[in-house]
Amino acid sequence: MEICQQILEQIKKYDTIIIHRHMRADPDALGSQVGLKELLQYNFPEKKIKVVGYDLPTLTWLATMDQVEDDEFEGSLAIVCDTANTARIDDKRYLKAETIIKIDHHPNDDVYGDLSWVDTSSSSASEMIALFAEKNQLTLSDHAAELLFAGIVGDTGRFLYPSTSARTLRIASSLREYNFDFASLTRKMDTISYKIAKLQGYVYDYLEVDENGAARVLLTQEILKRYKVTDAETAAIVGAPGRIDTVKAWAIFVEQADGHFRVRMRSKITPINEIAKEHDGGGHPLASGANSYSLEENEIIYQKLKNLFKN
Repeated sequence: MEICQQILEQIKKYDTIIIHRHMRADPDALGSQVGLKELLQYNFPEKKIKVVGYDLPTLTWLATMDQVEDDEFEGSLAIVCDTANTARIDDKRYLKAETIIKIDHHPNDDVYGDLSWVDTSSSSASEMIALFAEKNQLTLSDHAAELLFAGIVGDTGRFLYPSTSARTLRIASSLREYNFDFASLTRKMDTISYKIAKLQGYVYDYLEVDENGAARVLLTQEILKRYKVTDAETAAIVGAPGRIDTVKAWAIFVEQADGHFRVRMRSKITPINEIAKEHDGGGHPLASGANSYSLEENEIIYQKLKNLFKN
């Protein structure tokens, strides 16, 4: 039986389904998670379907989570969307579920779940959920289509990244046929606050770029406080260095309250995820995250980035 059919068979078995995603949600995490909830609730109205996780203030306009009691996990099905490894699953109560399903598009470095569907050829987990609906001939609601469209737009950088395939565009086109406010959605996704705009200016002012196109910038706690931004809000400026023609790959080092650094890494062509894996992280070949525990480790990571382009 094909994997999408296997997942549907498991869904049909359970009266209670609880859907998870990764910590520090982004549009694809929310789009796939809540889009799946809307899809299943529309097709199986008799089932109790809930979504869990921390409500990120910057994305509550897109979706919010449900309140779920501990006892609701007993005998339930847990589906985890857009999460490569168990350490990043938001709300560890998924372990209380009777059956766990993984749906993800990141490299499958951490195999988990009783049933797993990992497709690295998909641009996003939202594309996978739309494909799941298509393959099983399930009907999408307008709101489900909107959420999935938002997830695809988010994880493809508005169809800029190489992960955008012909299938991605076909699925996005089919979702666009549903009745939702496309202009309002895409405008909202493209809007940044004034303080983020100011922080973006700081990034351009202080970005260090070597002769081969490896770039970096450090955002200390002092800088975050000066611009009144949180670590989560810095996600809005991750793509900024890539707009510079001479930049090939970049790392943004964001100091955390406990003193360690969250490292957001991006590349235009050359894979950088192996560097991330060597520093308590991982992710896509061209979009990864890592952790650094000292200024010295920051230097090591940047040197590795530079070494990728020396030849």
